[in-house]
Amino acid sequence: MSKLVIVESPAKAKTIKKYLGSGYEVVASMGHIRDLNPNRLSVDIKKKFTPKYEIIKGKEKLADELVKLAEKSEYVYLATDPDREGEAISWHLAYLLDLDLEDTNRVTFNEITKTGVQNGMNAPRKIDIDLVNAQQARRILDRLVGYKLSPFLSKKIRKGLSAGRVQSVAVRIIVDREKKIRAFKPEEYWSIDAKFIPKGSRKAFAAAFYGDRNGKIKISTGEQAQQILDDMKDAVPTVEKVRHGTRKRQPAPPFITSTLQQEASRKLGFQSKRTMKVAQELYEGVEIKDMGAVGLITYMRTDSLRLSEDALNAAENFIRNKWGDNYLPSTGHRHFKSRSNAQDGHEAIRPTSVDLEPSSIKDSLTNDQYKLYKLIWERFLACQMAECIQKTTQAEIAVNDYIFKASGYRVDFDGYTILYVESKDTNDEEKESELPPLEKGTVLRVKEMVPNQHFTQPPARYTEASLIKALEEYGIGRPSTYAATISTITSRGYVKRESKTLFPTELGEVTTKLMEERFPNIVNVKFTAEMETQLDTVEEGQYPWVKLLDDFYGDFSETLKQAKKEMEGVKIELEEDKTDLVCDKCGKPMVVKYGRFGKFIACSGYPDCKNIVKIVNQLKDVTCPKCGGDVIVRKTKRGRFFYGCSNYPNCHFISWYEPTEQKCPQCGEILFKKKGKQSKLFCNAEGCGYSVDDETEDAEVISVPVSVAKPEDEEKTEENT
Repeated sequence: MSKLVIVESPAKAKTIKKYLGSGYEVVASMGHIRDLNPNRLSVDIKKKFTPKYEIIKGKEKLADELVKLAEKSEYVYLATDPDREGEAISWHLAYLLDLDLEDTNRVTFNEITKTGVQNGMNAPRKIDIDLVNAQQARRILDRLVGYKLSPFLSKKIRKGLSAGRVQSVAVRIIVDREKKIRAFKPEEYWSIDAKFIPKGSRKAFAAAFYGDRNGKIKISTGEQAQQILDDMKDAVPTVEKVRHGTRKRQPAPPFITSTLQQEASRKLGFQSKRTMKVAQELYEGVEIKDMGAVGLITYMRTDSLRLSEDALNAAENFIRNKWGDNYLPSTGHRHFKSRSNAQDGHEAIRPTSVDLEPSSIKDSLTNDQYKLYKLIWERFLACQMAECIQKTTQAEIAVNDYIFKASGYRVDFDGYTILYVESKDTNDEEKESELPPLEKGTVLRVKEMVPNQHFTQPPARYTEASLIKALEEYGIGRPSTYAATISTITSRGYVKRESKTLFPTELGEVTTKLMEERFPNIVNVKFTAEMETQLDTVEEGQYPWVKLLDDFYGDFSETLKQAKKEMEGVKIELEEDKTDLVCDKCGKPMVVKYGRFGKFIACSGYPDCKNIVKIVNQLKDVTCPKCGGDVIVRKTKRGRFFYGCSNYPNCHFISWYEPTEQKCPQCGEILFKKKGKQSKLFCNAEGCGYSVDDETEDAEVISVPVSVAKPEDEEKTEENT
């Protein structure tokens, strides 16, 4: 008989099996095996919020297989992910397999390496019921909010709407920012920007108008700026003060979940969902040439900045061997302080082995895996490197009685910046440049002196990176949930994304307004943060989870009952559901509707007129290579996507691969995009064979209305495919 180890994913199972060897069978539960039924509340409120769990639909066969494997095994280890969700999965598995909750059969791996797996197997423990109860409390709380509020919103605004404990607050934060932008009134101000050249030199440097000898002057109008310029006419600029200093720049701490998502957004353009997917792959294990499956990073759901001594020693040795002792901190290993409410169960996110340099394993990684691994590897090493030392210079230039200021720096020692520099939303250092040698009394000549008009700017709209930062600072949700939250509010139409910018739709604003009026606590940032703190105390065993739910539900249910009563018969109309289309059958306006299969356009005269228009997905700025028509994204009955011409059946262009507007340099035909481990552009012309690695973004997909296709046309299209 062998020992059975149950993990969550097949990739993780494969990697762990390599380290455990014979005597162990490692299988995957494929995530949760039991959960609340998605079609019902599945919570008995009257019986102390008892959850009604059941085997997830489609996993009945897997559940039976796990039971049989457990019965045949000498011992069962529950090795799901080392977090709240993983603990709950282990608890459900224990129930399914009839395991004793007092058994020390729970093992966790902070990293999927030989050492990490051995350490985990050598330290089994009981299932942490407090952690399980914390997960249950969150799950049931979210279920109560979602299943009680969503039908109300669907009835009052639009079918298919949803509310959520975290998602509704996230939408409100974005809506509030939009209100501030609209209410903002720009104020005019002027600057005077100059370039001076020291006597005997040819190198100019920039300086900005500051004020006069009495202090700073705010220039409000062009006339005021011109008067100052007139006052300085023919004056000889002279350096009045020079201050030299030293500035030390410290490296950023290692990544936690939220900062990884923020930096991947800024530096790589990754959405948070994409970041977490790739990080999960790197944690669970990737097939590396000549090494097999290797877990490349530590667990990626963490808000702790703690680093193990082994990892710190490995980083020190690597830095010393690659760059020398000068690049090590003079004070020894750097230790970073975590936030006060951080869970310290895991280390910060770091590479499992610093010796696996990104460039050495690039050929074994997908493009996304390589980029993210490189980011994590560089950030970790940089946080244990010497500070960057900059020599700064600040100069004050007198022009008559007016003062200009110039500042600059030069790098005296690059330190950690030789490897990595954290990106910022704004970087003031980029405005600085190295100044020429200046001394008090140096006479300058004016190369240019220009007045520039400016207007104060409204607060910037949120990006994914800045929204995640805001949620973390407010104490809303947990870093592990941010990716799912942002995905939900965008996919359900409350928020739109343009480039990296997030802004609310009319639906998001109307829904938030209704929530603010009727359910103020649900979209109250402070209330939600306090609820988060209470949930953390459940995890610490200090607050009974049933009491937390009971305290919340009493007020919530009364508020909901009152809202239903006062809004009886009220229906909120949305402007964005209107279109410019006119029904070609009865002449009434066409409106956007939402059905089981997504959006469609229908006559507003329904049920008297049942005319509908289908909305299809179309590749933006890509034309059919045969006839020049639009390229439509279609789907077979089995759910596989393909590309076809909008002029079908007159044009029979069809392809499994995304067509592009790029031409083959060998034969002149169009190139297609083949997605995979490494995306490629290739020519499909007979006998050509041209192919090249592709780094371009996928074509943007837009929704457009088209006449409803006849059913027989749909069938023919699939047959042709």
